[in-house]
Amino acid sequence: MSSGSAEPVGADSFGAARLREATLRAWRDSPTRLIEDTNVERDLRVGAYRDRLFVELAQNAADAAMAAGVPGRVRVSLVDRELRFANTGAPLDARGVASLASLRASGKTGETVGRFGVGFAAVRTVSDEPRVVSRTGGVAVSAGRTREAAGIEGDVPVLRLPWPVDEDVPEGFDTEVRLPLRDDVDGRALLDDLARDVADLLLALPWLAEFEVDGRVWTRSSEQDVVEIRGPVGETRWLTHRGDVVWAIPVDRDGVPESLGEDVLRAPTPTDDALSLPARLLAAVPVEPSRRRVLPGPELNAALEKAAAEYVGLVRLLSPEHRFVLVPRPGFPKSTVDAKLRDEMLAALSNETWVSTQDKSEVSGRQARVLDVEVPGLPELLADLVPGLVKGSVSAPALKSVSGQVIGIEEVLETLTGVARDPGWWREVYAALAIAVDSHAVAASKLDGLPVPLSDGRTLPGARGSLLVEGSAELLELLSDVDIPGLRLVHPTASHPLLERLGAKHADARELLNTDQLRDAVERSVEDVRSGLDGTTLAGAVLRLVADCGDDAPRWVGALALPATDTWRRADELVLPASPLIDVFDEEVFEEDGALDVLDEDFAEDWPAETLKAAGVLDSFALVVDDEPHEPDHDLPDEETWWDSLPEPPSTLVAIRDLDLVADDSWPAALRLLAARPETWHALRAPRGHAAWWIAQYAVLDGFAPNEWRLPDADLAGLYDVVPDLGLSEQLLAAAGVRADLELSTVEEADDLLDRLADPDRAVSAGLTARAYDAVVESGLEPRVPRGVRAADGAVAADALVLDVPWVAGALEPDRYVVAPEDPERLADLLDLPLASAAPAEVTSAGEYAPWAELPALKLVADQLGVRLPDGGVLVHDPLTVSIEGAEHDVQWWSDGRLHAADTSEGLARAFAWAAGRWPDRHLITALLDDPSPRTLLS
Repeated sequence: MSSGSAEPVGADSFGAARLREATLRAWRDSPTRLIEDTNVERDLRVGAYRDRLFVELAQNAADAAMAAGVPGRVRVSLVDRELRFANTGAPLDARGVASLASLRASGKTGETVGRFGVGFAAVRTVSDEPRVVSRTGGVAVSAGRTREAAGIEGDVPVLRLPWPVDEDVPEGFDTEVRLPLRDDVDGRALLDDLARDVADLLLALPWLAEFEVDGRVWTRSSEQDVVEIRGPVGETRWLTHRGDVVWAIPVDRDGVPESLGEDVLRAPTPTDDALSLPARLLAAVPVEPSRRRVLPGPELNAALEKAAAEYVGLVRLLSPEHRFVLVPRPGFPKSTVDAKLRDEMLAALSNETWVSTQDKSEVSGRQARVLDVEVPGLPELLADLVPGLVKGSVSAPALKSVSGQVIGIEEVLETLTGVARDPGWWREVYAALAIAVDSHAVAASKLDGLPVPLSDGRTLPGARGSLLVEGSAELLELLSDVDIPGLRLVHPTASHPLLERLGAKHADARELLNTDQLRDAVERSVEDVRSGLDGTTLAGAVLRLVADCGDDAPRWVGALALPATDTWRRADELVLPASPLIDVFDEEVFEEDGALDVLDEDFAEDWPAETLKAAGVLDSFALVVDDEPHEPDHDLPDEETWWDSLPEPPSTLVAIRDLDLVADDSWPAALRLLAARPETWHALRAPRGHAAWWIAQYAVLDGFAPNEWRLPDADLAGLYDVVPDLGLSEQLLAAAGVRADLELSTVEEADDLLDRLADPDRAVSAGLTARAYDAVVESGLEPRVPRGVRAADGAVAADALVLDVPWVAGALEPDRYVVAPEDPERLADLLDLPLASAAPAEVTSAGEYAPWAELPALKLVADQLGVRLPDGGVLVHDPLTVSIEGAEHDVQWWSDGRLHAADTSEGLARAFAWAAGRWPDRHLITALLDDPSPRTLLS
């Protein structure tokens, strides 16, 4: 081996010749040393530092800047296939050169990370002739010159033999590494690779402030805990926490972090130990000489535990709503270092205080609570009810990973049970839960026990059975003040559609009035007031509901207790102070314990008359309506008697109440009052209705019931007198029961009619008498037997026969029989009289039998009338004598199983008409027998 070629121009300020001579001597003294150095450099070149060129040079630049105490600048350029790396800071010195020329030693001290240590071997990955020039001098290493100096061929340890160089440093820089690239190295690709890594290098090396790559510039600045790196195409911001280690995470300008997910441990420059942490770790941990792997052992464990403890500091730098981004996500670790760090970080996050809670405090992960489903807005409402409840959106797995407790909606409901909050707060809770239900995050069935504040101050454990009231605030306030057991009115401020989904029901005024609870309260209200309770609030609430319902208010509202003159009465037992009923009803009605009372005047002034009337207070006559009447249970006067008089129950009952309270001398006014309202006028005119039935027989018109009078035009003279002029129309009189005919509705009416017929002081025509008896029969009633009957001649007799066959009339005087054209048998039964046909009678004169066909005159008549001759014949008498009631009488015809006729036109005509079934033609037949000419038939 030779000592090498002559030195270049310039002083050997760094002792390069001495270093070369020492190395060459060592190689001569120990040939294996040359081989060892060659192998070591080859291992560093192709192994440990194969892709760390710029990392190592940047570390050296950062160390130079730190040594100078001034933020450093770096410029990397490519000049004629020579890669140049210039930097500011402390220039090259003898120690640096010695370190550069040594493959096993470094001149680094203190906190430096680079500065021409073993890592400078990275330059050999791209160049065989590296140079380092500085304002204090320069050195070069060369594969060719080393082979020449060592006197060998092939692979040699290039870095071991430095030669001085005398080259100028670029203006503005203190040192520049110049690397003539081998032919197989793409310089442009190197620059592009460096451009991708510059931002990471600036973050890891805080003493570097500017990094230029082929004209593209990156800068590093920091303010408080944020490092901002600006590059040609944008900027990146890192939130950092610096202690014994550096933790960093990317953030935007609003401080919102972005989890890294995958990275490598940086010590502080990249190693090959993969991490899966949200943030970047830069830590001075023990590493292999290659700086690619950490060195396992107690020192590493202690360093990682310290790093995990300081990680909480980075977490606390973030806004509370973003801190959970820094919780490591579950997954398989990327390396043993990753596994150790994750375990230690989660332990630190479990035990240290960092989680922001809804009550504006901070707790450890172990003390934190989160809902098992995300319900926006709900955690804020539960802040003071659930200690440690996390603020912001936090996933249950994230909190569980730091030992936090996940609570279900069931636990939330248990917490809410018994909680006293204002109704508006509850509505906010419902609104939050409604979103969760709509999104299917929470099943509605899980909310069955959700408390519901009621308008009366109570809280219901669950919405089912509660009512969502629709109405004014005044109404709801009134309802809230009323103690109605079982009536569950949701406080209006808390009302929310979610409650309907959970079983609550919407209730307007009509539906509220139809609740069983309110009905019970109303129906016992009079009793409650008389026992000392105040009925004012209930009365006010119910009347407000009635006002909203109008005419649709249920009838049972009439049981509502309202103030009267001196006490409280049912609404339907009260009369408005200005009602005309006060002048129509009997004075006794309004006396103490009377049927009715007058509503308190002051109370009446507070409410519209229509509302009071809808509640049952009387202004005029009130109706009783039943759409499905089944029995007489409507408290109408004499209702059962009327009901029994009906052939069948009415399909709908529309009646008028309180008719029995009218004063006897006030009926004309009462009738006018009934006719004035369509409702009562309709009820009065209802067919077979109770009102007309009752008024007809119990009202008083000029001292008598209406059915004891007749209308002026009624053909009832003798039986009934004309109704006096009372200022009532005939239509109203007829509706009240004043007679226009002989229709009978009650047994009393039938009794009265029979009594009138039996009154000898009355002059009743024969026709009217017959119609009257027919009316009794047709009524179907069962009157009592009268004291007398009116015979056919109009006279009143104690007894008589009921004429049921026509031939008997010829044998009796008209004062001996009663005429009943319709159903004489029924009349005889009602009057307890015998039938005329049953009276003992005998034909006493002799007669001669003549067949009809042998009577020429009758044959002619039959022919004229187109009547077929009946079978058989007739016994002809001259005269025809019959014995009846002990006396004999000459008659025109008779029947005792055989037909008998006097030998006269009248006798033969009647017998023939009866036999031929042409009884109504008997008089025509008589005339034709006397004069069979066509003139008789046609006239």
